[in-house]
Amino acid sequence: MFYKSALVFAFILLIVTRLIGIRWGGETNFFNPDENNMASAITRFSSPDLNPHFFAYGQFPLYLTYYSIIATTKIFTGQTIETVSYPQAIYGLRLWSAIFAIVSIFILYKVARLVFENRRIPLIFLYLLIFNPGLIQVAHFGTTESLLILVFVINIYIAIKIIHSTRLKRTAELLLLGGICTGIGLASKISSFIFLGPILLSVLFIFPKSAFKLKLILLTQLSILVSLFLFVIFSPYNLIDHQDFLSTMNYETSVATGKSDVFYTRQFINTPPYIFQLSKIFPYTNGLVVYLFSLFGLSALIFGFKKLSSPQKQIWFCLLISCLVYFLYFGQLYTKWTRFMSPIFFIFPLFASIFIARFRHPRPILLLTVLSSLSGIIFLHQYCIPDVRLTATKYLNSHIPAEKTILSEAGNVVNLPLSGNNSVINFDFYSYDADSKLPRELASKLVDIDYILVPSRRMFKNQTAPQFPYSSKYYQALFQGQLGFIEITKIKPLSDLFLNEENAEETWSVFDRPTVRVFQKIKQQTLLDYQRILL
Repeated sequence: MFYKSALVFAFILLIVTRLIGIRWGGETNFFNPDENNMASAITRFSSPDLNPHFFAYGQFPLYLTYYSIIATTKIFTGQTIETVSYPQAIYGLRLWSAIFAIVSIFILYKVARLVFENRRIPLIFLYLLIFNPGLIQVAHFGTTESLLILVFVINIYIAIKIIHSTRLKRTAELLLLGGICTGIGLASKISSFIFLGPILLSVLFIFPKSAFKLKLILLTQLSILVSLFLFVIFSPYNLIDHQDFLSTMNYETSVATGKSDVFYTRQFINTPPYIFQLSKIFPYTNGLVVYLFSLFGLSALIFGFKKLSSPQKQIWFCLLISCLVYFLYFGQLYTKWTRFMSPIFFIFPLFASIFIARFRHPRPILLLTVLSSLSGIIFLHQYCIPDVRLTATKYLNSHIPAEKTILSEAGNVVNLPLSGNNSVINFDFYSYDADSKLPRELASKLVDIDYILVPSRRMFKNQTAPQFPYSSKYYQALFQGQLGFIEITKIKPLSDLFLNEENAEETWSVFDRPTVRVFQKIKQQTLLDYQRILL
């Protein structure tokens, strides 16, 4: 009775945590660039013209959002529309992202039920997934990550069922389902081919003992062909407009590998592969407590591995190797964004659940589960209150007198919507070290600047010496008060439990909860003073 009640309560929490705050950012301020690009593509659709003119992602999530908005508008208002507004596209993408997130956690719970005989572990795992900060964030972004996570975990579930399967017909059905899921993944993002890994591994495990080896090979090939077919059907403009598609793929590949030097990847200069993810991503996306508990759980799994049955070992090999291959491939890329690691966020709560379940008494289990959930509860709070940037805007509009000049930074996706009574200069700090004229131009501007706005950590954390000597001088002088400005307010969200979110990979905080700093001039200096400091 307790187990069923706890399970029902968990799924209520799951739905609430994924849907609450889905309209974060307000009605007009959308700060995630991938979300913005996808929404812009949707607004360009007008039947029969369904070319997105955007190929960083596939068309499946775009069409799904577009047609679902068309259908719901017809059902609830009786109106027939052909185009979708920008806010509609944003909220539609977010709703589907939340739905995919809910289903993926349900599937992961089912995976845990297949893996563990002890019912405690799946239940603990479920609660840790619900309050996993990284999964909460992904669910609130209208991007492809929730869908890709869903494809991966469904394929893991299918792989486990294949290992348990004793009938060729059942195996064929599972392989076909895996091909369909992978095809949808490919139609959303081309790199989804890696999600075939668990299924291929499961086939390798059952192949030696199979009495239908040739049929198994043919069925596996058919599954891959189904994936390719659905890729073409659900993302047709990759072929129709293949020149733009290939051009985008070449650009995205060059950015991912570091061959193209673009301003928004500067945080990855000289960053070590794998170590960066282990120190700058996973502790934050899982919470420090779960991250530490997962190490203990992994150790327990390793020491107890010999005691497992042969099918259990195959299941664990399938699960772990799939995640490891994913981590090794994406972890070695030059660009190490948090979202690249999202399909394997679940592995840390899984290991942590093993550790927590080793305690036999309910009280320590409950205590450790609650402690592990605190990071997620704190993180979720941000979606229950106004966006940090809107709070900062309200502060600036009410505390800064009219007719003042504010220096801000260009390139923060969306500028703060400040009132029109003040003059705002969005200075190009991304080109600051490359263009020798800009430091002198900044020195000249500082003479007339009344306030300096630092809208996020993007510049001062990324553009540091020795690659960016002028940026380093400017921010060091600003923070130390040498420019004659003092910090009058720092508007920030609740910090990650035991961690400073500004030390994580930047996309962990800058899109949905940056720290906004405001500096006021208290000492006027001459142009020569500023030139002496900055040059």
